[in-house]
Amino acid sequence: MRRIVAQARKELTQIVRDWRTLALALALPVALLLLLSVGLSLTVNELPLVVQDFDGSTASNGLIDAFRASITLHVVSWPVDKTAEEALASNAARAVLIIPSHFGRDMARGVNAPVQLMVDASDANTAKLVSGDASQITSAYNQRMAGGMQTGPVQAAIRLWFNPGLSSKKFYGPGIFVLALSMFPPLLAALAMAKEGEQKTILQVYVSSIPAHEFLLGKIIAFMAVALAECLVMSLLLFTYFGLSFAGDPTPVVIATILYAFCVAAFGTMIGAIIPNQAAALQAVAVGGFLLVFLLSGLIFPVENIPEGLRWISYIVWGRYYIEIVRDALLQGGGWPAVWFQVLIIGVIGAGFYGLAWHGMRKMQVKA
Repeated sequence: MRRIVAQARKELTQIVRDWRTLALALALPVALLLLLSVGLSLTVNELPLVVQDFDGSTASNGLIDAFRASITLHVVSWPVDKTAEEALASNAARAVLIIPSHFGRDMARGVNAPVQLMVDASDANTAKLVSGDASQITSAYNQRMAGGMQTGPVQAAIRLWFNPGLSSKKFYGPGIFVLALSMFPPLLAALAMAKEGEQKTILQVYVSSIPAHEFLLGKIIAFMAVALAECLVMSLLLFTYFGLSFAGDPTPVVIATILYAFCVAAFGTMIGAIIPNQAAALQAVAVGGFLLVFLLSGLIFPVENIPEGLRWISYIVWGRYYIEIVRDALLQGGGWPAVWFQVLIIGVIGAGFYGLAWHGMRKMQVKA
């Protein structure tokens, strides 16, 4: 045990003495959490909408006012001598509302009064949001014109749970928190491990009496401390700037955080042990610690939306399970009944990384 602690102390001392490494360990995760959480958003606001009103009646003006009241859409002016297609082609608008000349007359007679909404669908997600918002506006306008009478017997009363304000920060904050924790501790661990192999200083370990498991555990414990320090700093941001708090029992996320710190530190150590080259180890960590977690963990969109041919990869992405645990702790509050399996899987994956690292270095001492 004394040799494990000494190895961990040596690694932490090297990190503290190098201000660049210390900045990589603490400052960059905070910057990543702030920039990506604010920059990523699947909600849209103030999308330009051009209106071509060929009627000019009180009814058409009322419909236009309903669209002006929308937060998603912003009615902009457009020359009357130019077509709707030109507004979309020139990116002056993302949608065009066309009101025919007989709109007011049809409304007064109580017959169908169709209008046309042309939507720029080059961005499919934005097009769906615009179409849905326009449908809600016209539905509300119809109800208002009918004196609040519903057209059908079924009415849906919608109540938003866990994130009633639909805040993107509260959704992406925990995900980016996990992404930063998945990137920087394993990166530092892999670089430190690969550097010893690249510069041949690992030979000093080979001729010592320390066995492979003590050497690896010392490395892993040191970078677990780095990961937990990052977690503490970023948690302060989540609880202050992002306005999050524990929604239920915090013990699952506490235990899962310790296991996840072990998992990512073991992953970086494994990469450095298998690939004794810093440039190659950096690329391997970038693929596992960033690309897989960013794309296949449910950070941006639900795992169910991933194509079936790639979805199976998400089952071995360790960040997927930790994201579910963190979001449950900060938003849903399901506790152990909801996330015990995810906690278990993180521990299993971490043990697998450690086993692979040990397998690559188990013969570092050859018995005489």
